Amino acid sequence: MEEDFYATLKLKTGEEIFAKIAASEEDDRTFVLVSYPIIVSEVKTRSGKQFGYKMEPWLKTTTDDMFILKLEDILTMSESSDIEMISMYQSYVRQTSKLTGNISKTKMSRKMGYISNVNDAKEILEKLYKNS
Repeated sequence: MEEDFYATLKLKTGEEIFAKIAASEEDDRTFVLVSYPIIVSEVKTRSGKQFGYKMEPWLKTTTDDMFILKLEDILTMSESSDIEMISMYQSYVRQTSKLTGNISKTKMSRKMGYISNVNDAKEILEKLYKNS
């Protein structure tokens, strides 16, 4: 798995999203893991001058924060080094996480139960993907 980076993705559907992404290769296929994907829109004043940016979730009817995209569904990808954009994105993610409780400060313990080991989880996820 490659290191995470910030990027703008243009999908074949025409959607343009900004997110923190990582590439993953399995069985000769490349996937892109997308964390907290957002759509960025310019907000303008009545005079037509740019005032700022509006950020909203890419998918509005889910509380999931990570998605898997096939590389062939992406038209183009541009890595971002724009500090201002990255800072706005990180602020958005922090605010969203506080509202939805996705980033929890609860420490894991044995009382929470046994979920899976890495190999079993990978096997289950691969079966789910191949059957979809």
